[in-house]
Amino acid sequence: MRTRLLPLLIVLMAAVLLALGVPLAVSTAAAQQQKVVVDRIDDTARFAALAQFVTDTPATARPTSTDDRLETLRRELASYYGVYGIRAGVFYRNASSMANAPDDWVLPTTGEVREAFDESLLSRRSHDPAQVWPWQRSRLVVASPVIRDGDVVAVVVTDSPTGPMRSRTLRDWLVIGAGECTAMLLAVGAALRLTGWVLRPVRVLDATTHAIASGRLKSRVAAAGGPPELRRLARAFNEMADNVEDVLEQQRAFVADASHQLRNPLSALLLRIELLALELPEDNEEIASVRTEGKRLAQVLDDLLDLALAEHADADLMTTDLGRLAEERIAAWAPAAAAKGVRLTGDCTPTTGWADPVTLSSALDAVIDNAVKFTPEGGLVEVTVRAEGDVSTVVVTDSGPGLTDEELARVGDRFWRSGRHQNVKGSGLGLSITRALLAAGGGSLTFEHHEPRGLRVTVAVPRGG
Repeated sequence: MRTRLLPLLIVLMAAVLLALGVPLAVSTAAAQQQKVVVDRIDDTARFAALAQFVTDTPATARPTSTDDRLETLRRELASYYGVYGIRAGVFYRNASSMANAPDDWVLPTTGEVREAFDESLLSRRSHDPAQVWPWQRSRLVVASPVIRDGDVVAVVVTDSPTGPMRSRTLRDWLVIGAGECTAMLLAVGAALRLTGWVLRPVRVLDATTHAIASGRLKSRVAAAGGPPELRRLARAFNEMADNVEDVLEQQRAFVADASHQLRNPLSALLLRIELLALELPEDNEEIASVRTEGKRLAQVLDDLLDLALAEHADADLMTTDLGRLAEERIAAWAPAAAAKGVRLTGDCTPTTGWADPVTLSSALDAVIDNAVKFTPEGGLVEVTVRAEGDVSTVVVTDSGPGLTDEELARVGDRFWRSGRHQNVKGSGLGLSITRALLAAGGGSLTFEHHEPRGLRVTVAVPRGG
């Protein structure tokens, strides 16, 4: 969840910073240019004041008077160009030059300079030039009219290079960019802290939920801070887990108590049946059937009690040699398999696992018993011990009739037995007890088809604690 929430927060914060930074950068560039334009306006106004009282008038191309005001204007323009590198000139209405610097600069017939000159002839200052960005090599042109007796007699034009202005703008933009990057890093750090604070209770809740789903019913959500809503959710989850555990405990207690309480009257009933059988002929089929059903009921009660104890008991886990344990169980079941005409073999590679040896022995007994029970005479049951990644497995395969896909989905459920095997001795609880015992120690029991026929049962336990 953090990998999905964090990019969203970063994108939102980046959008906010861009929404603030871009207008700020544009405003900075505009301020830098406006400052230059204002300076040029002041300069043109000063030159216009000097040129206002120059008595020379254009004759053909260039005035020849030695008027002191004209000489002063020319010196000022030359000094201005020499210091700032800005071309400046005063031009009569017919575009001839009154004074200009440098000397070879003349008023062009087209372009920005000409447009500003023509605009000033209308007795107003030229419009502010278009915005110049750092990547553009444009120039700034500002023109102001020289007015004498209410008439425009000349125009002052300045043509400024924009390199220094663009450099200052770029420097300001770098400062803004550095500030944006710093703000973004701070925002990312804040987002990491925020998502960690918000999602920490969610991670704890997820881990606890997984633990309970895996059978560790005593797991609870520890206090992990976070928003008040998530803290309330954690408390509500713990209360729910407590209630569920209480209900399951009551269910286990009921099954165990019921099984225990029923055993005494059932034992008495079986005893009376045996006494009744003494007064009947030995080959009486009805009494034999009643005796068989009574023993089956006693076995079901014993299995129910074992199941209740298995679900409640804590596993005594330790490092166990699965290969040696499997060899012992194969040796124990070999006589039963031989009596039925089934070949029982094993490939028991020395492999360690983290398991309860007693529980694992019971699980292997249940699985091997089922394999031998349902394998026809002349069939084969194989036991293989292997280490696969983080788990150690004992795989039991048989060449029996196997199960359909529908039956495979239900095998291991309590009291479930295939309709094809109802005449085979058993209560339908053996595999349920085995699965419960393995789950208490972090193990598992799975069922698959075995090719070309039969069933493949895998007992898996962790390799290490």
